[in-house]
Amino acid sequence: MTNASVREFKMPDVGEGLTEAEILKWYVQPGDAVTDGQVVCEVETAKAAVELPIPYDGVVRALHFPEGTTVDVGTSIIAVEVAGGAAPAQEETAVAPGPAAEPEQPAEQPAARQPVLVGYGVATSSTRRRPRKQAQDPAAQQAASAVQSELNGHGAAPAAPAVPAAPAAPAAPAQRPLAKPPVRKLAKDLGVDLATVTPTGPDGVVTREDVHAAVAAAQAPQQTAPEAPPAAPAASAPAAQPAAPASYDSARETRIPVKGVRKATAAAMVGSAFTAPHVTEFVTVDVTRTMKLVEELKQDKEFAGLRVNPLLLIAKALLVAIRRNPDINASWDEAAQEIVVKHYVNLGIAAATPRGLIVPNIKDAHARTLPELAASLGELVSTAREGKTSPSAMQGGTVTITNVGVFGVDTGTPLLNPGESAILAVGAIKPQPWVHKGKVKPRQVTTLALSFDHRLVDGELGSKVLADVAAVLEQPKRLITWA
Repeated sequence: MTNASVREFKMPDVGEGLTEAEILKWYVQPGDAVTDGQVVCEVETAKAAVELPIPYDGVVRALHFPEGTTVDVGTSIIAVEVAGGAAPAQEETAVAPGPAAEPEQPAEQPAARQPVLVGYGVATSSTRRRPRKQAQDPAAQQAASAVQSELNGHGAAPAAPAVPAAPAAPAAPAQRPLAKPPVRKLAKDLGVDLATVTPTGPDGVVTREDVHAAVAAAQAPQQTAPEAPPAAPAASAPAAQPAAPASYDSARETRIPVKGVRKATAAAMVGSAFTAPHVTEFVTVDVTRTMKLVEELKQDKEFAGLRVNPLLLIAKALLVAIRRNPDINASWDEAAQEIVVKHYVNLGIAAATPRGLIVPNIKDAHARTLPELAASLGELVSTAREGKTSPSAMQGGTVTITNVGVFGVDTGTPLLNPGESAILAVGAIKPQPWVHKGKVKPRQVTTLALSFDHRLVDGELGSKVLADVAAVLEQPKRLITWA
């Protein structure tokens, strides 16, 4: 075996725009033999836990990161010694002896397909920055580099020896910085000129972190040294001491790193709360007839082996309300300044899991029969509890239900799932005194809350949707008359 036969398996990109993942568990150790397709570790992305298979046969030579480490996509996580000749350039890397050796990357690699979760499906980016046509004056280049470093918060570069001024060369045409549309929008909202930001992403792409670094550098107080008296000898100021980390009593406090699902949830909720103007409306409804229908459906042979509960009929009631008021099923396109009305319903169900809150959705829920909807709900819930929900299952939702009643609370004011226009919160169903047919009787009662994006949903539309959901739950026969 030679170093040329060692392959470095990198943290894959699952194709959902993720940038990092936490290694939850290693299933192999150095010295173990692995085969093509064998699962070697489990990682947690910002959306779900995913098992990673190795795409070749060999023997594990090294695990580069311990369990619990968050690793950027594209970083080598395991070295495998393969039996045979040299590995392809994009996968094999020569590994020098020593525990701290880093894989040496070739200066230039041909475009090739990179390993993903299964097989090879993501092509390497072909985007490259165009070379400047004219060489820049060294002194001007040094000054620009210093200013650039200050803007990005990296500190000023050390001064270089002065060089003779060269004849001014014609200015090169300005290049448009490479950045994805969401990053361009972020920079515009924060007032950052992308041309002043040093990119750190692959192929010179400006990332969100680069924009935030530029903002932080601009907001940092500028430290200026006081001017020394002309006759006084220059005295070297003592170096600034780094700020000591904040101390805390570990017996009285516990600090939990924000990562994985919790990190993604926090970012999504902050983005939702400060992007979409939320309005929440409430209605209290008698669901006694719905509860009786639930018990009847449990005995129906069409639902044999399926889980029938109030959430099933609440979901169906919301789908009926959307069919009667289709404009509620829409999203706001800020870049195009358009309202996008969806002619399909991907129904999200907020699920509390050991790893945090996730919102998988049932694709094309509007086209499913009641038994099909029950089967989909059961599969969604069991998969979420096992922590096996795939990232694709959490993409493309159009409207969401959150059942806070399972915790015994009456209702809440839910925040919208980003990209959606409405979310329905369902409170606990409790026996309460209720006026029924002119008499006060104990009835099964719940409170519903509908939050919606007031940019595209007016109060009238939101009220109609909530009223329709309540009407179906009060009189379930409307599932037939309104169908």
